Amino acid sequence: MSYDPSNIFAKILRGEIPSKPVYESDHVLAFPDIAPRAPVHVLIIPKGAYVSAQDFSEKASPAEKAAFFDAIGAIAQQFGIADSGYRLIANTGAHGHQEVPHFHLHLIGGRALGSMLPND
Repeated sequence: MSYDPSNIFAKILRGEIPSKPVYESDHVLAFPDIAPRAPVHVLIIPKGAYVSAQDFSEKASPAEKAAFFDAIGAIAQQFGIADSGYRLIANTGAHGHQEVPHFHLHLIGGRALGSMLPND
């Protein structure tokens, strides 16, 4: 999957599609998911053009990586779920069912989330 600058997150970063940021830094933007799966469901995206978690891990600068992980903790604190717990999901590639070719994490919490994956 190659980076597509017309993806929805790129459009949000360029201000072409409005969002309601809950967190922003020089390297990170976070906003509520439009179809939340839990009381807290925030999308966290780097401002750089990274296709996936793999791409981000290989190409992002140390400052971008640090800012991204700092954002996770700050957002969890902001929403009051740092102590009770939360889940981070990054869908990567076809088998991971990645739909948007821009790296992003889903930070989900605010209730008990159950098992990670069903036992097939």
